[in-house]
Formats: sequence, structure tokens, C-alpha cells
Amino acid sequence: MKSTEAPLLVKNKQQSEEEERERIRWEKMKKVASMAAPMVAVNMSQFLLQATSTMIVGHRNELSLAGIALGSSFANVTGFGILFGLSGALETLCGQAFGAEQYQNLGPYTFTSMVYLLIIAFPISILWIFMNQILILLHQDPQVAELASVYCLWLIPALFGYSVLESLVRYFQSQSLIFPMVLSSLATLSFHVPLCWLMVHRFEFGVKGAAVSIGISYWLNAVFLWVYMKRSQTCLKTRIYMSKDAFLHTKIFFQFAVPSAMMCCLEWLAFEVITLLSGLLPNSKLETSVISICLTTSTLHYNLVNGIGDAASTNVANELGAGNPRGAHDSASAAVIIAAVESVIVSSTLLLSRNVWPYAYSNVEEVTRYVTKMTPILCISILMDSFVIVLSGIVRGTGWQKIGAYVNIASYYIIGIPIGLLLCFHLHFNGKGLWAGLVSGSTLQTLILFLVVGFTNWTKEANKARERILDEKVRRDDSFVN
Repeated sequence: MKSTEAPLLVKNKQQSEEEERERIRWEKMKKVASMAAPMVAVNMSQFLLQATSTMIVGHRNELSLAGIALGSSFANVTGFGILFGLSGALETLCGQAFGAEQYQNLGPYTFTSMVYLLIIAFPISILWIFMNQILILLHQDPQVAELASVYCLWLIPALFGYSVLESLVRYFQSQSLIFPMVLSSLATLSFHVPLCWLMVHRFEFGVKGAAVSIGISYWLNAVFLWVYMKRSQTCLKTRIYMSKDAFLHTKIFFQFAVPSAMMCCLEWLAFEVITLLSGLLPNSKLETSVISICLTTSTLHYNLVNGIGDAASTNVANELGAGNPRGAHDSASAAVIIAAVESVIVSSTLLLSRNVWPYAYSNVEEVTRYVTKMTPILCISILMDSFVIVLSGIVRGTGWQKIGAYVNIASYYIIGIPIGLLLCFHLHFNGKGLWAGLVSGSTLQTLILFLVVGFTNWTKEANKARERILDEKVRRDDSFVN
């Protein structure tokens, strides 16, 4: 009798264990999805601040549209992108500290980020003051360069508001406090649109009005979040205080901030390089218009799927900080599955509507035909970008920003851009060749990050996270004693 019961008991035990694992995976997927959806609203609201400003200014005349488009591009690469990347250090530090229940660390980490981002905003501001001369050196049209430089000059206050805002966003994100950010972002956007219209059209400030309205909106959003943090009981244990102790965390902040900024900026810069190169082609106006449409669509998708990446980063960091390697693995897997579903839906929709969606950007037949031909390549790009964004979120949550930076350099600057140049200028595929080069870079990036995440020893990473948090606790306690 024992010989027949023993195998049955083993089988039932294995079945119950498998059911338990399946239940945990499903719970992780729901947890990631429930955070990703509202984060999409937060990211899209912030993206639309600049997008709606461009649209409102663009209705004045073609020169104003070209000026604000060039200014926004320059500002994103040299300013906002750098600050956005640097603040990514908090996804590792705050996320893991919150998971380890070291709530008292979140406030100092966030205040450290605010201080250093505000300091770094000063040299960026000086660069923007001389932007007109820089753009002229890059052979841009003098009139367009002048408007772009005026826009960036008046955008400088927004740079400082963004420094505070992005630090607060990472602070709230690491605690999964998404609802306050959704309310704040949507309220700011609702305020921004009429304000920008009044500044641009009613008071005739043009690009200056658009820049000022963005600055006011960033600061307003930051104030909303700061007041909530100070007043809400949910932030009682993690509250941010202004203190000279901010400099105690300098080393560990920049340990993650610099490679995080490289991850972000190197990828953004690759797309800007491709846009600039399209201006060297024979029919440059057509090629640049088509590349710009593809870039705008890709950016819109980036802000959509970045919510999933943020959710992946937060959940992985929280689980590692809590010393739960299995939970980190399941959170990463859930985020990848959600990204796969999202990418298939978006790319399939674009492909099936390839004869229709280009008209959302232009009514010029030559442009829409070209974009239709580019759509299959763009769909592959979107497919790869979905995985890249989520895998990059997992990388930030784990604290592998250096690996992510090296992968970006190899993918885009050793492989992607050279292939784009070869296809464009030597094989005469023009704009399609340039974009195909980016696709090859993002494909390689996806494959490498998949391998990195797939072969991760999550137990080892959880131990590293706990050791880092413990070291910081000892250092903080020593500073209080001294």
C-alpha cells in the first residue's frame, strides 16, 4: 500500500507547488499591471506639457513651429534628458530601501537628488544661454536657431522645476504612491493648456510664452507633490527634510546616477543623430519630415510603455530590498509578458492602419506615402522598444545601470548608427536605411538585456541589495554619533 501512496503524495505535492507558483505569478502580473496603468497617465501628462506647447505655437506660423521643435529637441537631449537619467538612481536606492523597510532612507536620498540636480541645472543653463551660437555652428537656419535659442533661454526656470519634480516622482514611485501623481499631473496639464494658449496667442509672447508656461507647470506639479508629501500620513515614515546631511549620500547617489543618465541620454542622442543625418540627404525636407513623424510616434509609444518599465523597476527593487529573490524574478517576468502583449497590439494596429495613420501628421501625399512604406520598419522598432524599456526598468531596479550604459554604447554607436550610415549613404536606402540602423541597434540591445536578465542570480542580487542598505544604515548611524 505504501508503494502506491508515496508516488501519489509526491505528485500531489508537486502539483500544489506548481499551482502556488502559478498563483504568485498571476498576483505579480496584476500588481505590475495595476501600477503600470496609472504610471502611463503620469508619463503621458508630462509628455503632453511640451507636446501641446509645440502644437499651440505651431499654429502661429511655420517658422515658430520649426523654432520650438528644434529648441525642444536640443533642450531634451542637453537638459531634461540628463536630469531624467540622473534621477533614475532613486529607482534603485529608494526602491530597495522601501522594500527593506528602511523608510528613513527615502527622504535623505530624495533630498540628495534634488540638491545635485539643481546644482547640475546651472551649467546646463549656461549652455542654453549660448545655444544660438552652437546651433549656427551646427549649420542650422539662423532664423530657426534664433527662435530655438529664445525658447531655451526662457525655458531655464523649467529646468530647475524639473529637477525637483523628477526627484519627487521617483520618491512617490518607489513607494507605489501613484494616485497622488496622477491627480497632480492631470491637474497640471489641465491648467497648462489654457495658460499656454493665453501666453502664446492672447498676450502674443510666442515661443517665450510657451517656455514660461512649461516652467510654471513644472513648478506647480512639484509644489502639489511636495505639499502632499508634507501633509499626508502615508508619507509620515519617509518624509523629506531639508538637511546638510544630503551630502552624506553623494558617493552612492552618483554611483547609480551617472550610468543611469548615460543609459537614457545615449539612447535619446542616437535618435537625434539620425534626425540630423536625414538633413544631409538629397531630398532633405521630405526625409527629415518622415523621420520626424516616425520619431514623434516612437516617442509617444515610449511614454506609453514607460509606465510598464517604471512598474517593473519599482517592484523588482522593492522585492530585492525585502530579500525576496523569487518575487523579484516573478515581477520581472510579469513585466516582460505585459510588454510583449502591449507591443504586439500597438505594432499590429500601426501595420494594419499604415495607409491611414500617417494623415494624422500630414496631408502631403508624398510624405504620407513615404511614411506608409516606413511603417513595417517602425513596427519592428516599436516591438523592440517595448522590450528595451521594460528590461531597462528591471536593470534600474536591480542597480545594473553601468551594464545598461555599456549595452547602449555597443548597440547604438558600434552597431546601430554605423549600419544606418551604410544603408543610407552607401546602399542608398536613405531615411529607411537610417531608421533600419536604429532598429538593428535596439534589436541587439534587447537580445543582450534578455540574456543579462535571463541569467541573473536573483538570490545574489537580493543579498547585494541588503548589504548595500545595511552599509548605508551603518554609515548614517556613524554620522549621527559623530
